[in-house]
Amino acid sequence: MTAAASLPAGRRARWRRIAGDRWAVTGAAVVVGLLVIAAAAPLLSAVEGQDPYTYHLDALDDSGVPRGFGGGISARHWFGVEPLTGRDLFAIVVHGARTSILVGVAATALSVLLGVLVGMTAGFFGGWYDRITGRAIDVLFGFPTLILMIALGAIAPAALPKPALVVGVIGLFGWPGIARVVRGQTLALRGRTFVVASVSLGAGPLHVLVRQILPNLGATIIVYATMLIPGMIGAEAALSFLGVGVPPPTPAWGRSIGDAIAWVQTDPMFLVFPGAALFLTTLAFNLLGDGLRDALDPRTAGVAR
Repeated sequence: MTAAASLPAGRRARWRRIAGDRWAVTGAAVVVGLLVIAAAAPLLSAVEGQDPYTYHLDALDDSGVPRGFGGGISARHWFGVEPLTGRDLFAIVVHGARTSILVGVAATALSVLLGVLVGMTAGFFGGWYDRITGRAIDVLFGFPTLILMIALGAIAPAALPKPALVVGVIGLFGWPGIARVVRGQTLALRGRTFVVASVSLGAGPLHVLVRQILPNLGATIIVYATMLIPGMIGAEAALSFLGVGVPPPTPAWGRSIGDAIAWVQTDPMFLVFPGAALFLTTLAFNLLGDGLRDALDPRTAGVAR
């Protein structure tokens, strides 16, 4: 008996819908490939024989522009080199995958944890607590988030690790959306028969939240988290682009894109490679998230894309 055949009928139907969605399968394959690239970044750059930190000034002309075709593309430098420094661009891109994906996933995990905790408790307990959290969510939605992120990144102590700061800042501003969704789902579940029966039999709030409500929110949380990751990666790229993200010389796609703007006329490939990597990553996660939503949401299960 195969693993799929041993699953309940409803779960098998969901897997069939996911497997039948070519865009979701493509997105999943690209995401897996990107995760492999991020994990194997040192090995991949070693195969090329380069690293993202060594300066190759011999690959530049007197004005700092890479010599040769396509920004210095050659057998030695597969994507060319970075202007002014001569650092290998292939190594920067593959190591930048680690930075972007790690920050995006970690910030998403923090946002989902906070959002689920606040949304579940607000929807379950209601009353004054629900009103306070609702107003807090409204206030956070009204804040100019990017400006606050830039300000916090600029005034943070230098001793604080910048990757951890970026994760914390992005994650702390990303939870209101999922909190609102989870609160609505919890309000609907709170009146369901199995929850009312558990409360009537003397189950405590913690038991009801963890054993009754949380499992029924699993599909919503998975879909929302998958679709939140691209936004977190984009937020990290935006902060790095503006110079308040992960500091140099740590490779980061956003900072490379920001640096490339000044060289787009003389070395367009400096913009193409990190820009394509960022675009492909966000597109893949969005395709996967759309596929999971269509498979797990009964209202869209029959809609073909």
